[in-house]
Amino acid sequence: MRSVEWSDGDIVIIDQTRLPERVEYLRLINTDQIAEAIRAMRVRGAPVLGIVGAMGVAQAALRTRSASARAVFAAAVDAGSALRATRPTAVNLGWAIDRVLDKGRRLVATAGATRLAQMLADEALAIQVEDDEACTAMAKHAQGFFRHRGVVMTHCNTGFLCTGGSGTALGAIRLAYETGLEPAVIATETRPLLQGARLTAWELGRLGIPHAIVVDGAAPGLIARDDVSLVIVGADRVAANGDVANKVGTYPLALAAREANVPFVVVAPRSSIDLSTPEGSAIEVEERAPEEVTSILGGLQLAPPGTTALNPAFDITPAELVTAIVTELGVSRPPFERSLRALARGARAAAPVKEKPATKTAKKQAAPKPKLAKKPAAKRQPAVKKAATKKPALTKAKKKQAAKKKPASRRANKRR
Repeated sequence: MRSVEWSDGDIVIIDQTRLPERVEYLRLINTDQIAEAIRAMRVRGAPVLGIVGAMGVAQAALRTRSASARAVFAAAVDAGSALRATRPTAVNLGWAIDRVLDKGRRLVATAGATRLAQMLADEALAIQVEDDEACTAMAKHAQGFFRHRGVVMTHCNTGFLCTGGSGTALGAIRLAYETGLEPAVIATETRPLLQGARLTAWELGRLGIPHAIVVDGAAPGLIARDDVSLVIVGADRVAANGDVANKVGTYPLALAAREANVPFVVVAPRSSIDLSTPEGSAIEVEERAPEEVTSILGGLQLAPPGTTALNPAFDITPAELVTAIVTELGVSRPPFERSLRALARGARAAAPVKEKPATKTAKKQAAPKPKLAKKPAAKRQPAVKKAATKKPALTKAKKKQAAKKKPASRRANKRR
């Protein structure tokens, strides 16, 4: 099962607003339908939004009834502009649209209309394949943060529903389960649209991974009382300095993780890294309709009539709260300004930077290995051994006596 498919120019998605009650597929045949599906969160999750946006641009080009390559490209540009405006925070959407349009821009002067449209479709499908491969690589890079039979907390939904493959953070959890690490998962319900309670729990149930859901407000307390060994989340955008935009409710989890000295790990593809955005304050945070908060999934009214609500879809987690950012190319660690740029250039793995352990903050951030890997007894062993083998000080007379005994000792050894 895949979250999105390309079918003869149509885009077929799983309607995520219908889960978990039923699995329902939608066939999107034009830009307006795609835009509505994105706004209504029938399809959601940064990586898959990029895939759908790229496919939408290609679809507009293919459906243009013109023999002019320039007209075909103009239709693709118009579709890209309309789709880009649907979700401003997730950088993957604009990145994928730009990638397909850049391909068309290079070909428009030399290719015919039919070939141009097909090349745009091929580029969109390549993005989907690459995202599938990225999910596999990210999951492998993230395994070092899991401890055997540890309790893992995750937020929102980061599985196959929001990617072209197995998922970002949830893909890493899935691999840990499949390789015998036996994680147990606590999924936040993720108000107000309950992506954790509806979607993550549904995916975990299908995979057979032990899990429980918790209300968002209780999650930091569980971390504080040492019930959690790892907090692992996705990202909609990562700024150049390592600040992370993710589903609202991520920030308090990061604060709690730092206070409890629990690793807080972000798993996101390289396409989510936005080096053109210097820091989190420059990221546009989408504000959604108040009705999502004042009612339950557009149904039961919770607040009195006329009550308004603040409904930011994302919050910004500062880089200093992040233990590591895992991409398909490797693990980025502080200082993120340097390691993220290395990964973006295609370096296989940014070299970890040793932090000064003297400060309390540094100690809390430095948690790249699972707690189970630490062996305090082994660290004390050298000191014990040294103390046991240390010889007492000798007087001059005893030194001479010992020196005389050495040759005899050698002869005795020879006789043996």
